[in-house]
Amino acid sequence: MARQQSTPETRSVRLLKVGEQVRHVIADLLTRQQVHDDVLTARSVSVTEVRMSPDLRQAKVYVKPLLGADEDIVLKALRTNTAFFQREVAKRLKLKFAAKLQFWPDESFDEADRIERLLDDPRVRRDLGPDESET
Repeated sequence: MARQQSTPETRSVRLLKVGEQVRHVIADLLTRQQVHDDVLTARSVSVTEVRMSPDLRQAKVYVKPLLGADEDIVLKALRTNTAFFQREVAKRLKLKFAAKLQFWPDESFDEADRIERLLDDPRVRRDLGPDESET
C-alpha cells in the first residue's frame, strides 16, 4: 500500500487537531482538580492554546489564570507538575511519543487590551471617524 503524501495543509490540520486534544486534556485535568497541587486547585486556569511542533514531540501550552492574577505562581506550579501533565496527555491520547510540554503565559489578552486602548485614543478616533467633507 502506497504511503499518502502529506502536504503542508494536512500537516497543519493534524497539528491543530492534536494541539486541541492536548488542550482539552490539560483543561480537563485542571477543571476536575486532578492535579495534587494547592496552587492549581485554589485558582481557575484557562488553557487558551496549544501549539505543537511538526513532529508532535514538543507542545507549547499557553495559559492564563482567571483575571490574570498570580500568573507567576500559577506558571511555576504548572511547570513543577509538567511530568504529571505529560504522563496524563500521553495516556489519554495514546500518541506514539509523549509530547514534551512547555507552559507559557498567554499574552494575547494583554495585546488585545493594548490595541483597544490605542483605538480609544482621541487622536486615533478622529482619524477613524467619518470625514465631514465626504458627506
